[in-house]
Amino acid sequence: MTEEVQNQNLSLVPAAPPAAVEVVSPVAPAGSRRLSKARLVAAFAIAGVSDALSLVFGLAMPVQWTIDLTTAALLFAVMGWRWALLPGLIMEAIPGVDMFPSWVLVVGAVAALGSARPKLN
Repeated sequence: MTEEVQNQNLSLVPAAPPAAVEVVSPVAPAGSRRLSKARLVAAFAIAGVSDALSLVFGLAMPVQWTIDLTTAALLFAVMGWRWALLPGLIMEAIPGVDMFPSWVLVVGAVAALGSARPKLN
């Protein structure tokens, strides 16, 4: 009787797992995410002008918001989609912190570190 129960239990065991599948990442290689010198110069110029205008129009909030949104749009256009630009936009929205040259620091961080994407191994 125990052999019959064992045979019935064996039929409930799932089949062997499928063969391993290699997952190919759609992320571009790290070297191709680097910006050209011309794009970096343009990004630093945009960031510098924006931070200078922030000092002048720091107390006029609607003007400051327009400057920051325009800066973010221009930096996205010049540098492409970079997640590191979003914290810069958030920093600029905080009163008092917007007087700090955060756009120049964000562009410098992107230039130094490259993409913020994790490496898939």
